[in-house]
Amino acid sequence: MAEEDREAELESGRMPLLDHLIELRNRLIWASAALIVAFLICYQFKEMIYRFLAYPLAQIFAGQADRKMIFTALTEAFFTYIKVSLWAAVCLAFPVIAAQIWKFVAPGLYKNEKRAFLPYLCATPILFMMGAALAYFVVIPYAFRFFLSFETPGGDGSLPIVSEPKVNEYLSLVMTLLLAFGVAFQLPVLLTLMARAGLITSAGLILKWRYAVVGMFAVSAVLTPPDVVSQTSLAVPLILLYGLSIFSCRWVEKQRARREAEEEADLAGKGDAPAGE
Repeated sequence: MAEEDREAELESGRMPLLDHLIELRNRLIWASAALIVAFLICYQFKEMIYRFLAYPLAQIFAGQADRKMIFTALTEAFFTYIKVSLWAAVCLAFPVIAAQIWKFVAPGLYKNEKRAFLPYLCATPILFMMGAALAYFVVIPYAFRFFLSFETPGGDGSLPIVSEPKVNEYLSLVMTLLLAFGVAFQLPVLLTLMARAGLITSAGLILKWRYAVVGMFAVSAVLTPPDVVSQTSLAVPLILLYGLSIFSCRWVEKQRARREAEEEADLAGKGDAPAGE
């Protein structure tokens, strides 16, 4: 009976292919509209967003009146503001975009699957903000101090080496680091979803933890600037999140085992029932 209810529930969410395409179009329209509105709003505050992204470098240069950022192409500053506004718009419109994705996918899921996926939808932005905060407050300041340590005052027969960052390159680096750290912190969500799909197990994660640690340091070396502090600042949290993922996958396995046991008990109960019932 439970299986019949599940099939009836899934059948109620089915629709013809044309209706699926129409639904997809509507969700894309709503998501695009949210992104456009968010972009128009963020563009009005582009200087404020720029100051937020430039704050780590401004703190390092505090008290040095001759410090500045430059642009070398006439259109560079304008397109940099466009890029900054679009980046902020994606962050601002993400809840609406995620809601549209969920509304498109949800009709094809069972009720228990909907309940199971909701925690992951809530955890995704939280983990992203945690990763971006780590990059903004810890990694970026240390990395910029490392880069600026290569400045030389010059002397007899040599010219000074002084940093005058290009605004486009600086903001691209900051936004890339924030995005990279935010995405990297999605590791528990990814591994837990893979465990729900039966692609990995907690025992397999434990068995291969050494390879995972090496891989995380390798990923950190690619995503972060080439200094030990920045790389370690990403690798250590990823290792901790990997350990958290093991517990999460184990919980998923226990839930699956309990559900399978209940289904077997239901089938056994039906088999033992009198023929007249």
